[in-house]
Amino acid sequence: MRHNAITDVPGVLVGHHHRLGSGWASGTTVVLVPDGAVAAVDQRGGAPGTRETNLLEPENLVQRVNAVCVSGGSAYGLAAADGVMRWLGERDLGFPVGREPHEVVPIVPAAVIFDLPRSDWGNRPDTSFGYAACAAALDGPVGQGTVGAGTGAQVGSLKGGVGTASEVVDGFVVGALAVLNASGEAVRLDTGEPFAADHEHEGEFGVARWPGRPAELSAAPPDLNTTIGVLAVDAALSKAECRRLAVAAQDGLARAVRPAHTMFDGDTVFALATGARELSRAEGPIGDVGRAAALDALCSAAARVFARALVHGLLAATSVAGLPAYRDVWPETSAPS
Repeated sequence: MRHNAITDVPGVLVGHHHRLGSGWASGTTVVLVPDGAVAAVDQRGGAPGTRETNLLEPENLVQRVNAVCVSGGSAYGLAAADGVMRWLGERDLGFPVGREPHEVVPIVPAAVIFDLPRSDWGNRPDTSFGYAACAAALDGPVGQGTVGAGTGAQVGSLKGGVGTASEVVDGFVVGALAVLNASGEAVRLDTGEPFAADHEHEGEFGVARWPGRPAELSAAPPDLNTTIGVLAVDAALSKAECRRLAVAAQDGLARAVRPAHTMFDGDTVFALATGARELSRAEGPIGDVGRAAALDALCSAAARVFARALVHGLLAATSVAGLPAYRDVWPETSAPS
């Protein structure tokens, strides 16, 4: 059964943990791959907050990761990855560095959003958030909107959030999980139409047409932000090929947010390849054109799926700390199913 989520990719699990209320509006989301996955990253914008991204370069030793942690809390929130490492280490999951099964180092790249203004100072995710998100991880439907790392997210004038989506292309499953937290806007404020509305698949956005009326909002001033996420596929790819998927997913971000990749954003996308199925191979006059064409189809899907995930995060979000959600401004629309 498909859930239109990144968990449609076999072997991928997602867990959220957050605190909302009593001075809190932040959280952590973990994308777990217990059997490991080849990984890469693409980072854009002028204000990134990341961890363990250098090891994802193709020339470096480690080939597979065990999880990706995305979190609120700005740079403080990178501590959530420690909890993910502890959870994995307790289950002997990680890069082997000794002779005994428990002698492993879990590989957990991470990225964070800037959501500090939505919580009282000092309230931000820590090690316990990452551990709890792992404990909650499942391979079924994924919570969206004001949950996990999207709890305190903001996109321009509106509340942001976590979204997910998936697509099948040439028999491969491509899925995305995105945390929409951008300096730019995600909708046309004069009509209510999301910039990526044309990527809607089978009525998933839940509306027949967009409101077509202006919002009683003014554009938000620049803030420290960052949209982050994870792209996953069940194909067998190299680290370099994974990076092409991450690059393509950033194209989806640019379709959904305007402007994207600003000096106030640290937009970061990870790509995971579980390796369940091989890409086709067919030698041609310019080399392995069959494999390149198959990868290109996955990249096109990556852009679409990431854009759709961002719209889902927008439509599913609920208001926090006086920050209006899309559904508050245009109540005639409905949240994605």
